[in-house]
Amino acid sequence: MNLKSMIRKNVSDMPPSGIRKYFDLINEMKDAISLGIGEPDFITPWSVREAGIYSLEKGHTHYSSNPGFIELRKEIAAYVGRKYSLEYNPGNAIIVTVGASEGIDIALRALAGPGDEVIIPEPSFVAYKGCTMFTGATPVTIDLTAGDQFKLTPELLEKAVTKRTKILILPFPNNPTGAIMNREELKGLVDILIDKDIIVISDEIYAELTYEGRHFSFAGFPEMKDRTILINGFSKAFAMTGWRIGYACGHPDLIEAMNKIHQYAIMCSPTTAQYAAIEALHESSDKDVDEMVREYNRRRKVLVDGFRKAGCDCFEPLGAFYVFPSIKSTGMSSDEFCERLLKEEKVLVVPGNAFGSSGDGFIRATYANSIENIIEAVKRINAFVQRNRR
Repeated sequence: MNLKSMIRKNVSDMPPSGIRKYFDLINEMKDAISLGIGEPDFITPWSVREAGIYSLEKGHTHYSSNPGFIELRKEIAAYVGRKYSLEYNPGNAIIVTVGASEGIDIALRALAGPGDEVIIPEPSFVAYKGCTMFTGATPVTIDLTAGDQFKLTPELLEKAVTKRTKILILPFPNNPTGAIMNREELKGLVDILIDKDIIVISDEIYAELTYEGRHFSFAGFPEMKDRTILINGFSKAFAMTGWRIGYACGHPDLIEAMNKIHQYAIMCSPTTAQYAAIEALHESSDKDVDEMVREYNRRRKVLVDGFRKAGCDCFEPLGAFYVFPSIKSTGMSSDEFCERLLKEEKVLVVPGNAFGSSGDGFIRATYANSIENIIEAVKRINAFVQRNRR
């Protein structure tokens, strides 16, 4: 039996993540500095860890309800209320997921299939296109540009919409560019969508990591709330990547459909993580998040300034924890730049084209690393660029 022939074509044709090989390479190197992994270098705040530990000590090791503990869903409702002025019924409009990634996956699977189109602005998180293709739907990418600060404009959106469009994925603050969109900019998209039967999956996992102004949720537009699935989680702002805990908020009809997939495929999110998440959402944890955000902001400025001094154009990212500088002045492709920088200077960054073809000529570097490592990485990057500029 040819086992490969048994695998569905939309799975076998899916290339592996363009990020993974760089992580494998750095594991073989000593004294290398990683600006590649999109994971906080902070440890989960102690009060949150303690809540998880205490739940185990008390023997709370059983399943929760499929959509998550009602206590956690109530805390999520309170949190999005005080942070984004949004109201969701914790009984039927919120589901707790295995990270924000599961929320994206089950939202797509609940809504999209063969014959449907899903609009994905790029550069963006690598999972959007893959999860779309696994449903049998067609990903329709929009190439965002540095000239527009990698923001989705109404003109670009309008050109991409067809009669087959079912979903728009809205990924702001953005991975990998660090771009954000404010209320006024998002309103321009509402004007395009308002008379169309399109659901918006708004991935707001980096909402707390906004460095200018306050994050505005796309679900904050009353006319779009019922048509928006808000995706968020605990990995980035609360430094809880390994806990695998996220959530989705939306109209009860949409959440019910997502929960059907979740209950058959997952059953429920890890209960230890749910107890920890309840603690994370208390207002007393805000100070821990604020401290991390202040430190990220300090690192952000150092890294942006470092790339600019090295001669690499870099627009100012105002969200997430990434910079997305252009390396076109070096004459190298994104892949060549990253491979050579890692081998010659032992600094890991990620090629921009891993996040879509419009990212070619750019690289992604994260400032989720210590300020000391960032300063040293900037020195190495500058030396590399000056030595190899063509």
